[in-house]
Amino acid sequence: MTRLLALLLALFALSPSLSVPARAADDISAASRSVVRVVTVAMVDGEVVGFGHGSGIAISPTRIVTNAHVVESAAKYPGNVALGVVPSEGQKSFAGKLIAIDTARDLALIEITEGRLPAAAIYTGPLDSGADVVALGYPGNVDLATARSANDYITPRTPTRSEGNMSNMQSVDGVAMLIHTAKISRGNSGGPLVDQCGRITGINTAITRADDGDSPFAFAIAGRELMRFLADANQPYTSVGTTCVSMAEADARDRAAIDAEARASAEANAAKEAAAKLDRDLKQARAEEDALASRENRIALAGVFFVIGALAAGAGLMFYNQKNLRNAKIAGGAGAVLILGAAVLFVTRPDAHAEIAEETAAVAATGAPKLAQGNFLCTIRPDRSRITVSATTDVPIAIGKGGCVNGRTQYTQGADDRWQRILVPNDEATVTVASIDATGRDYRVDRYLLDAETMTKARETRAAITLKSCTANPDELAGLAAQQDAIRSALPASPNERLVYRCQPASGAAVKPAAAP
Repeated sequence: MTRLLALLLALFALSPSLSVPARAADDISAASRSVVRVVTVAMVDGEVVGFGHGSGIAISPTRIVTNAHVVESAAKYPGNVALGVVPSEGQKSFAGKLIAIDTARDLALIEITEGRLPAAAIYTGPLDSGADVVALGYPGNVDLATARSANDYITPRTPTRSEGNMSNMQSVDGVAMLIHTAKISRGNSGGPLVDQCGRITGINTAITRADDGDSPFAFAIAGRELMRFLADANQPYTSVGTTCVSMAEADARDRAAIDAEARASAEANAAKEAAAKLDRDLKQARAEEDALASRENRIALAGVFFVIGALAAGAGLMFYNQKNLRNAKIAGGAGAVLILGAAVLFVTRPDAHAEIAEETAAVAATGAPKLAQGNFLCTIRPDRSRITVSATTDVPIAIGKGGCVNGRTQYTQGADDRWQRILVPNDEATVTVASIDATGRDYRVDRYLLDAETMTKARETRAAITLKSCTANPDELAGLAAQQDAIRSALPASPNERLVYRCQPASGAAVKPAAAP
């Protein structure tokens, strides 16, 4: 036993260990990345005199929540008890430091002195009786059945998941507790109880005895108690209150919203066309009335000219008979001009039917549309999104010429005419696919919460991307598009999270509309 405990001290030497296999990017697996094993090792005069272990979950990249009773010995004897944190994946374990403890709520906060972990989000929405829940952690009975050496206790590995249902919420000694049926045991203490989207609903802390055939129930400290504890410890955290829906449900709602918008647009266009037709008909009627009046006026004027011309010609004939040749020429000439004018007016009279000029419609240019330019403020559309771990604050976006976003990030145009960029950070186990449509009004963020192996592959592919700023060079754009396609091919078929935003021109900012090339 002493040899086993001595080997556990390797935690604090941050010794390398075996890596874990890649996991599918489902929501529970994504939450599992944040789960850790918490180990305490007690020493007196250089000798190991005791150890314990439980579970915990990262609430920030460097801080972990667990039960107070898991780290109670470290709080009582800080000089003799060391804390260790074993993540669920990777190749290292880390030393930990106790930051805060609340024995009344049975919660504690630990900080790792190096390394970073994916942080989980706390669910703040309603949790109905009968809702599906999952307990994640490292139950001791599983360890006893599977551990073959001390190294197994310090090797990062996937936590055990146990599914059950929410029963109800009760107050135990003034602390709100979730009672559920997910099976847990010693070692699960401090591990999370999550919903089907992988959000923390509570922290597992105790189980009932199953004596004489009694059904076992488990207790988890409610999320609201966890948030109060974190607030008291001045620890920031991410919270999400939206209902958990599957990606298929989110896609269906998104398609329904798109179809509804398309129908509304079609109806608006139809109404606009009907109004335009009515306006054209009214203009046509007025034009025909004007044409008829003009025709009648022209004929009447021709008649007047003809009558006056005939009278002048008669006067000229009379003057001729009177041998008054001068007046005869004047009267005869005037009569001839007037009669000729009458003939011209009659011949050139307008048609009674008029044609109004057709309004020239904008001709749709061929080719892919260019991306709109300007400053936009994008607001989340919860009805079209699947939100699991991310904040949903408004996002400002500045779109420049040729897909240059925010003055530094080059987007490329995809086969669907959306402009996109795949982001693979070094300090976060998440791949983000950001895209925007040509109008600049529909902005989407797909987030893939990936295991360590898949993230390593994505980072290796991203390392080949040498473009670090915006460009208009066709060869560089083609290379960027090809490299992004290579990253996408390594991603799961569906993201864990999809954030759909509706963008509007930012106040006081001019927006250049999209135009065809």
